[in-house]
Amino acid sequence: MAGENPASTTEYIQHHLQNLVYGNHPDTGWGFAHSSQEAVEMGFWAIHVDSMAWSIGLGSLFCWMFLRAAKKAHTGVPAGWLNFVEMIVEFIDGQVKDSFHGRNKMVAPLALTIFVWIFLMNLMDLLPVDLVPSLLALTGVHFQKIVPSTDPNVTLGMALAVFILMVYYSFKIKGTGFVKELTMHPFNHWAFIPINLFMETVGLLAKPFSLGLRLFGNMYAGEMIFILIATMFAAGAGAGLISGGLHAQLFGEETSALFWLVIFVLVAGVCWLNLKGKVSTGKTVLLCMAFMAIGGGVFALGGGLMQWGWAVFHILVITLQAFIFMVLTVVYLSMAHEDH
Repeated sequence: MAGENPASTTEYIQHHLQNLVYGNHPDTGWGFAHSSQEAVEMGFWAIHVDSMAWSIGLGSLFCWMFLRAAKKAHTGVPAGWLNFVEMIVEFIDGQVKDSFHGRNKMVAPLALTIFVWIFLMNLMDLLPVDLVPSLLALTGVHFQKIVPSTDPNVTLGMALAVFILMVYYSFKIKGTGFVKELTMHPFNHWAFIPINLFMETVGLLAKPFSLGLRLFGNMYAGEMIFILIATMFAAGAGAGLISGGLHAQLFGEETSALFWLVIFVLVAGVCWLNLKGKVSTGKTVLLCMAFMAIGGGVFALGGGLMQWGWAVFHILVITLQAFIFMVLTVVYLSMAHEDH
């Protein structure tokens, strides 16, 4: 359990940050890595299976949801899910009209795809950090990162795709003028061509790197905070501020999942009785505190409250990061369409 000692806490964090990697190991051949060291030894061509599966799955979910809404579209007043989809489409369309000054029918659908896809990948960060990995561990899968945007391979891969589109449309729209931009700007003299080329190339390559690393850095930091809060939660459940010693004496350090389920049902039941007016608020608080004390103390409750508090703030972060990635993509493509 995380929180028992520094070593186990470190292992807990490292375990949650490890991808499910498939590749060719020098000693054991093709297979899944069983440790971070094995993943490193598999080299560059190893595949992060979890990042690939979750990103493709969420992309497919986006296509299915919006296709379903498109089939139900009508000229009347939209409602429910259709209204929500139309609101997103109109929002993205407005952003593209404000930021993109060329003529390209692909840009608006691309912006919509990028925004919703990244939002869905970021949204996975709101799931409890132990929920999906614990369930998959029952099937023999011991490593699982469910937030694809915390994998630099995913974010830099998307940024690389944007970069390829930038270069493609720069040559298509500007032709040899794009080469002139790289060689004759900012100093319009043939003697400065090497300096101009170096400066413009660095600036051009910086765009995809900043685009991918910005998304990765913010989402990775958010995931780390969730994991650290989870270690505090686990520490409270194992030690407890008030009566962790009582919990250890009554039930020992190792407790089955059924015990935690019983505690949860008891707390939920008391709260339900309070809502029905059968138990007073004072008694509800006392009973819940008693159950929490037996289950591991106030730290467990504090950890849960911190998880919820950070999750509310993180909703803004995941939406903002998807929006920034989308807007910068549109701006970069707009720059590629501008013929100076």
